[in-house]
Amino acid sequence: MTPDLLESGAKRREAYEARRAAVTGRTESGGRAAGHGRPLKVGEPDFAHGVALYLDDITVSFDGFKALNALSLSIDVGELRCIIGPNGAGKTTMMDCITGKTRPDAGKAFFGSTIDLLKLSEPEIAQVGIGRKFQKPTVYEPLSVFENLELALKGDRRVRASLFHRLDGEQLDRLGEVLALIHLRDEAQRAAGLLSHGQKQWLEIGMLLVQDPKLLLLDEPVAGMTDEETERTAELFLSLEGRHSLVVVEHDMVFVDLLTQGRKKVTVLHEGSVLAEGLLADVQNNEKVVEVYLGR
Repeated sequence: MTPDLLESGAKRREAYEARRAAVTGRTESGGRAAGHGRPLKVGEPDFAHGVALYLDDITVSFDGFKALNALSLSIDVGELRCIIGPNGAGKTTMMDCITGKTRPDAGKAFFGSTIDLLKLSEPEIAQVGIGRKFQKPTVYEPLSVFENLELALKGDRRVRASLFHRLDGEQLDRLGEVLALIHLRDEAQRAAGLLSHGQKQWLEIGMLLVQDPKLLLLDEPVAGMTDEETERTAELFLSLEGRHSLVVVEHDMVFVDLLTQGRKKVTVLHEGSVLAEGLLADVQNNEKVVEVYLGR
């Protein structure tokens, strides 16, 4: 990272901590995201400079077509960022690069200031704290909601370990917290296959949350949801803001408006690069964005 980026990120982090302390009466040192004032473990990302994700000049080509073209992007710690853009803009390829599914031809990708994502495999990237939700929900339909969440918990999930595993009090509390958060406490013993489409989406989000990721990548999370489910999903994501960094790829502009609340930054991708960035009202009135994506 450049010194300017590190300095600006540190200032943003300090401002965030001040706001958090004013609202909660405590600083980061007392919560689950604690760690800015303690020694880092080997392989643990360093967020002291306030930047959670940093992409610099990422380029990906498929048979001569540039899916990403010198893409640069940074996401702050605790930030909720919406990414919009037309089909083929490079949104999915960007997520593939972040999670290790696709290796870029050029560029840099860092998680915090210490984790070089381009040197890690997909499982290693998941282990350092990046969770991804794909557009279509993937849950174990014959199992109950609770059993899906239980299987998603961090830990040894080999067959022998799973047979003899017993949840401790802390794990049970965590599962209960997540069930309430995703509005599925009353459905805990119901088979996942019997849930509505929206409920399956929430369950998959819950399966990510029990692993306590530091960064969540969410690909069109409200596709196929009812209006009520969409509003509840917006409430869920807003409740996660600050505790996690979230990158939400979405086409539903009503949902984007619910998330940004007129004050959060939106990034518009086009032809593999950032076309525009700013408040939703600003990008909606950007003539280039209107021309290639939003229409008149």
